[in-house]
Amino acid sequence: MTRNNNLHRFPRAKLVSGPTPLERLDNLSAELDIDLWLKRDDLTGLSFGGNKTRQLEFYLGDARQQGADTILITGAVQSNFVRSAAAAAAKLGMQSVLQLEERVLDMGAEYYSSGNVLLAQILGAEHMGYPEGEDEAGADAALHARAVELKAKGHKPYVIHLGLGHPPLGALGYVVAGQELYQQMPDFDAVVVPSGSGATHGGLLASLALEESTASVFGICVRRDREMQQARMKVVLQKLADLLDIDAGLLQDKIDVFDEALPPGYGKVNAITRAALEKMARTEGVFLDPVYSAKTFAGLLNLVESGKIKPSEKIVLLHSGGLPALFGYQSELIDSPT
Repeated sequence: MTRNNNLHRFPRAKLVSGPTPLERLDNLSAELDIDLWLKRDDLTGLSFGGNKTRQLEFYLGDARQQGADTILITGAVQSNFVRSAAAAAAKLGMQSVLQLEERVLDMGAEYYSSGNVLLAQILGAEHMGYPEGEDEAGADAALHARAVELKAKGHKPYVIHLGLGHPPLGALGYVVAGQELYQQMPDFDAVVVPSGSGATHGGLLASLALEESTASVFGICVRRDREMQQARMKVVLQKLADLLDIDAGLLQDKIDVFDEALPPGYGKVNAITRAALEKMARTEGVFLDPVYSAKTFAGLLNLVESGKIKPSEKIVLLHSGGLPALFGYQSELIDSPT
């Protein structure tokens, strides 16, 4: 597969502050007997950073090209995507409407008032709720209904869709990120990434394929089990290949997902996720979030233990950010005093 230059065809809003650092984790490298590096996409800039900033460059670029003045997006209550979208809209002089879905049940009061919820309120976003957590089509339809209301009032709304029926413009942000990573260090053996919507995972996979890299891309399931995520990734990669005008089959053959860190489900902190979060903090002084990056690191630890990642291999762990969500998970992460 030859390197593709189609990215210039897509409008892009400048939101990422610059190339993010790639740092060696010396202590964990010694402990795990691998050569472990951290791609610091928690440092993309814009409202506490995170991987969603890269994705939003292409969504907001498209929105501005269409003359939009308001963006609408849906996600979990503590979604980093909706918080980042509100910040991006503010930076570009646009309004934002955030729909918060009930994806994670039985959470404490702080889940609904701190972290990303607090930040989005400070950013001045309009909030609306959606009672379902696994209804992408319904959630998108609710956004469109609100968009119709806004249009009737003279606004020019732009919907950032959740469902698979739309082009994955956000994945283009991780095509760019993959190019950046390859330029920083082309000789790694594998990159370990969260796999949720599929945009980050799919974009990196496509980018490394275009660079003709032999590195593996290990996707750690953060929302769906392995079988469901594999099926989703096939759709994402087909649509991404259509955008880039490349052969989807060459990408789909490279899908590799793991769900050992997922139970009991999206947004729930299990024992290995909490242990991974604490290990990273107490060994390297780096914080992870409980929904994405800590589960990704827990997945990496499982890959090392199972032998999928072999001793001395050079491994890149993507830090996807999401740190404001830590404050919404206090009851899950702090032991009650005895």
